Amino acid sequence: MIFLMIVLSLIGGALLSIQSAINGQLGMKVGVFKSAFLTFSIGALLTALLIFFFEDRHSVTLLDVPKWQLMGALLGVPYIVIMVIAVQRIGTGVATVAVIFGQLLMSMLIDNFGWFHNEALSFSINRLLALICLGIALYFIYASGKSAKIIKAK
Repeated sequence: MIFLMIVLSLIGGALLSIQSAINGQLGMKVGVFKSAFLTFSIGALLTALLIFFFEDRHSVTLLDVPKWQLMGALLGVPYIVIMVIAVQRIGTGVATVAVIFGQLLMSMLIDNFGWFHNEALSFSINRLLALICLGIALYFIYASGKSAKIIKAK
């Protein structure tokens, strides 16, 4: 089951990169906010259909949960808008690795401190090394993209 969850997570990450590349192009043609609106509109429609046909009944509704848990819905908006803008300027690869770096950093803080009622997982030297390696990867991906633009310009 763990292997399946890792594979599904990898697929989810790949789909986010595809979405970012497509939305970056769409945002250049129709505008950043229209692109984001389309993403959320189609996403809401598809999710409503999935809820209607596949979601089991739960004893707790969205109105019953602690209100801070609803904040997660708001956090997707800046992500989509930022990616539409960033992909246009720095490319899908750099934008995606920067997002992953931010996700990794914040997830380690959430794990370490047990924020949002999550189980606390201690920060370790291995986690720090992983963060440093990803930071180095971000630098090299950015630098190689920058040098590729210079070569193309010649």
